[in-house]
Amino acid sequence: MQLRKKNSRPQNRLRIIGGEYRSRQLSFPVVDGLRPTGDRLRETLFNWLAADIAGARCLDLFCGSGALGFEALSRGASHVTFIDCSKTVTAAIEHNLEQLKSDNATVICTDSLAWLASTQQAFDIVFVDPPFSAGLLQQACALLEQQGIVSEGSQLYVEQALDAICDDLPSTWELTRDKQAGQVSYRLYQC
Repeated sequence: MQLRKKNSRPQNRLRIIGGEYRSRQLSFPVVDGLRPTGDRLRETLFNWLAADIAGARCLDLFCGSGALGFEALSRGASHVTFIDCSKTVTAAIEHNLEQLKSDNATVICTDSLAWLASTQQAFDIVFVDPPFSAGLLQQACALLEQQGIVSEGSQLYVEQALDAICDDLPSTWELTRDKQAGQVSYRLYQC
């Protein structure tokens, strides 16, 4: 039996499933509501994105564990911007980037919606996976469209609770892939 050191914080682990960092294990903190995208969903998503991920500028919005952003980096994305409002979460993302010796990422600790409302950056691929109970998906997608963060040819991955499907997304987004796993719905859109 392994004992935890006194005052040490419990950690969760995720495994990168493909690319340069394949099989690397990364730690992320125990935070209420944080649920990394599972291996099976990530494998499906990155099969969908296989032809587009190399060289892509990616945004991991509401990044949590960073599973999607790390997977994108591992598979050849040129840059990933990680956004989360938790200092604990963003510190873990920075630590994991150091462990991977990856310098092609930016980590920002701020409210995702406020950041979207003020940024001028554009991205090729955006991962939108807000906490299921927070009701942030529709607002985030509207800001992505309004601020020009996505443009023609951009791809958007949206993950949400199955019983909370939001069909009120920008009309210019074309649904290209749609699957369910357990109580999760995950979709890929193209602008």
